[in-house]
Order: sequence, then structure tokens, then C-alpha cells
Amino acid sequence: MSSQVLSEQAIATRAFGVLLRAHMSATKQLNAQLVADHGLTLSDYGVLLQLAWAPDRRLRRVDLADKILLTASGITRLLDGLERSGFVERAACDTDRRVVYAVLTDRGHAKLREAAATHVEQIETLFAQRFEASELEALVTLLGRLGDDGYEEPCEPPS
Repeated sequence: MSSQVLSEQAIATRAFGVLLRAHMSATKQLNAQLVADHGLTLSDYGVLLQLAWAPDRRLRRVDLADKILLTASGITRLLDGLERSGFVERAACDTDRRVVYAVLTDRGHAKLREAAATHVEQIETLFAQRFEASELEALVTLLGRLGDDGYEEPCEPPS
């Protein structure tokens, strides 16, 4: 193997390590703030946000799991807590008894909007403290290449 190939592998491995560390650090900080301020984890927020953007504020549980990159059992555990809090409810499918929907309740939508007011500001502050606007544009472009479909997920609920 040539030294150029080894060098490219080494930098790719370093880049992944830095990306992983940055993700863990940002996630830890933002999750702690969200829990302290609103009693929601980042995963909770992500579920509520996906449901807020979904048609009729509902998604099949399996589709929701795919969107937030969880297993079927992972989404069940997460939704159980949100259901107990009254933020999400189950709904049956009229045409297929095997299908169960997760539906964002009005209470859940209100909680999401309340949390978004500070959470989005915290994200903006975290990134603005470390990057110039042009660097953030480059970061969006570069990290977008790693996404499954190039779609940029919104961090705020719809108006």
C-alpha cells in the first residue's frame, strides 16, 4: 500500500474521531441544558420535532424509528415516557390493525414550542462561539455529504 493511501486513511480516521468527539461533547452539553430547562432529552425533543413536522402530527412508529435512527425497541421505550407525560399518544390505523401511530398531542406540541425557544438559541450560541458564519456554511456542506439523503432536518417546530 502506498504512503499516500495510508495517509488518506489516517486522516479519514482522525476526521471521524474528531467528529465523534465533537458530537459527544455537543450532545452532552445540549442534552444537559434541555433536561435542566424543560425536562426533555435530545431524543425526546427529536421525536416531538419529527411528529410536529409530520402530516396531521402523526407517524407510524416504525417510520418514526427510522427517522430518528432508533430500533423498534428503542422507539418503544422512548415513546412510553412521552406517552406517560401526555406529549404523545397511540392511535390505531383504521385499515390495518398491525399499524400503530405515534401522535403528537396539543400538550406535546406546546412543550416542544416552549423547549424550542431556548434550545435553538443554545445551539446557535454553542456554534457561534466556535465558528464564523462562513465556517458554518462549509460545515453544513461537508457534513451533509455524510447524511443518508442530504435532507437538512429543521431544529424548530413549524409555526
